[in-house]
Amino acid sequence: MARIEIPDGDENEIIRMWGVNPDMGMVGATFSAKVYEKSALAVRERELVRMRIAQINQCLT
Repeated sequence: MARIEIPDGDENEIIRMWGVNPDMGMVGATFSAKVYEKSALAVRERELVRMRIAQINQCLT
């Protein structure tokens, strides 16, 4: 569950969040694609980094 206010709706939470500002959604999608397609890190290392970032941000899900 997001810790920010997003519009109500039937779509996935992520879709509703980026729907608030679609231009930012495209920037986020491009950034994400580069991280996954052009990363110098191995998949396991990248996922470990993601887990640590989530832990630091107290992300429970």
